[in-house]
Amino acid sequence: MTTDASVIGRRSERRHRIAVIDGPNMSNLGARSKKVYGAIGSLDELKAYVRDFGARIGVDVENFSSNHQGDILEYIHASADRVDGYIINPAGLTTVGEGVRHALEDTGRPVVEVHFANIAASAGAARGLGGGSIRSSFTHTATGLCMGLRHYSYVAALTGLVLALDDEGFLGAELPPL
Repeated sequence: MTTDASVIGRRSERRHRIAVIDGPNMSNLGARSKKVYGAIGSLDELKAYVRDFGARIGVDVENFSSNHQGDILEYIHASADRVDGYIINPAGLTTVGEGVRHALEDTGRPVVEVHFANIAASAGAARGLGGGSIRSSFTHTATGLCMGLRHYSYVAALTGLVLALDDEGFLGAELPPL
């Protein structure tokens, strides 16, 4: 199978394993506001979309979702040694998920936070939440953040994370002298 890895400028042929975690309430994706969440019909459809994009760029995507914080914690603890990085949509844990955020930080792996909506936008903004902006407890320790692009936020996060993993100096490795 050929990949589209060269299209995004990959510097490595390493097949990274990326864990994509969807938190509470994402299981109801198809029934949520079409203005915010778009045409994605289900969480399974979203998982397939991200997994297929990952395969096209030479990345293995491991999906996990739960409405229960404890299950997410157990998954992070169990996956830390087998994945290269995480993409998380904390969803219902966005403002209260300190345990999950801490577990991700403890892995030492890069983490990209994603949201369908622009959670920083004011109420009524085109890509914002109906109730206005919220402050995420994940952002201050995340490697990166992609939001406001509906399901494309996941593709942006996956692309950015893979390119960062391919770039030996980006995530803190020592750079060779100039």
